[in-house]
Amino acid sequence: MTASSVETTTAAAKRPYMGYVMAAAGATLFATKGILIKLAYAQGLDAETTLALRMILALPFYLVIGIHAFRTMKQSGEELPDRQLWLRMIAVGVLGYWISSYLDFKGLEYISAHYERLILFTYPLFVVLFGAAFFCQPIRPKALVAFAVSYAGLALLFAQNLSASGMSTVTGALYVLTAAVTFALYQLFAKPLIMRVGPQLFTCIAMGSAGVAVILQFLITHPVQAIFVSPSLWGLGLALAFGATVLPSFFLSAALKQITAQANATIGMLSPVVTIILAMAILGDAVTGMDWVGAALVILGIGWFTLSERKA
Repeated sequence: MTASSVETTTAAAKRPYMGYVMAAAGATLFATKGILIKLAYAQGLDAETTLALRMILALPFYLVIGIHAFRTMKQSGEELPDRQLWLRMIAVGVLGYWISSYLDFKGLEYISAHYERLILFTYPLFVVLFGAAFFCQPIRPKALVAFAVSYAGLALLFAQNLSASGMSTVTGALYVLTAAVTFALYQLFAKPLIMRVGPQLFTCIAMGSAGVAVILQFLITHPVQAIFVSPSLWGLGLALAFGATVLPSFFLSAALKQITAQANATIGMLSPVVTIILAMAILGDAVTGMDWVGAALVILGIGWFTLSERKA
């Protein structure tokens, strides 16, 4: 074996580990989203305005990075995306970052950040089910054990926080559950596109197309002057745009290139735990001992799946 082949093998061995790290970082940053949205809602914004504020501030980042990624592909002589591939990236971006995001934001108008995060992160189950049903992806027994443990923890957390009832809770839950389904489909459809054009260009096209859709939706449903909000809301919008959108979206795409969608989705279940901690620290939510038991089960399930995935 030559030195170059040894280096290639070593790099390949390290690559999944970095995929897990990026998936965890993305999940942690995404966990701040619900908290920031709740803070914006507390100051009078609705879902459409908050989502538009997020995308208006995020789009410049994606535009600059996207142009750089496209130029890099062109200069290196790589095959550029054809018209069909561009349309596929736009469609997947609209699915994952407009439809799914809007449903999620809308659900947060009715339910707490706890409920939202717990319901949204049932999407790993849909990733595995849809992957097996439509993409011929195997379901490993160890993964099922990991899911059972993690979802047991999520069920405990959900039951502990399910103190309110009524149509508003049902409405919000249905919005977020639908968001979970569409986001699972996004992850599965995004994987081959990321492998084809790379995570940077794909993420910029996906987020850029979703951003245009979000802004058009806002202009249809609101007067233009509704976007002129207070400086504090612009600050929340910037935190939502960069810290909870731009950075984690690149982490997610990069992780999807290196690990399976199922692994990325399962590691993402760390996010509800982070949300609980942030909700307690920032929103003043009370957290009981049973909440922490559920959180421990979630972390145990994530660890089990990660180890079994690397040993497979």
